[in-house]
Amino acid sequence: MILLLAAAAALAQAAPLTVAEARASMVGRWEGKLEYRDYQADAWFGLPMKVDIRDAGDGVTQIRTADFDDGPRTGIVRITGVAMLAKDGVTETGASFRKGKDVSLDTARLALKPGPASATNWTLVAEQTATDDNRPARLRETTTRTGDTMVTLKEVDFIDDQGEAWLVRNRTTLKRM
Repeated sequence: MILLLAAAAALAQAAPLTVAEARASMVGRWEGKLEYRDYQADAWFGLPMKVDIRDAGDGVTQIRTADFDDGPRTGIVRITGVAMLAKDGVTETGASFRKGKDVSLDTARLALKPGPASATNWTLVAEQTATDDNRPARLRETTTRTGDTMVTLKEVDFIDDQGEAWLVRNRTTLKRM
């Protein structure tokens, strides 16, 4: 019996991390910055940001509140999102709300990058077709969690032009509080 329990524990440890587990590990309070690329200066500039991610109580729906300081003219901007992981474990549907903007409805495919992963060390890629800058585009957000740090890089490939060219739109760099 003891050997059977030890074998079951070893199998449980060897089970690969799932998208659902990676998402669940994001729950909590985070602080850092939202960064935009200044291509002329070839440098990033950042805005202070706070993010709170909560489980809605069902293990698949998350509520995310992000606040960033957009300067003296605009002040604090709040974006509230609600996203649910579908039964297939890789499709996420969400809605994003921001004062002065239309509600954004999105459906993305999620995938963990291959390689060793744990609840605090993983890379999750979300891809979808939507619009960016009022143009049809493919969007890719790559979130990498390393311990208490989480970095999300957002890239855009406009599909109304020739070829594939991914442009960096922004990134967030957050530390767990």
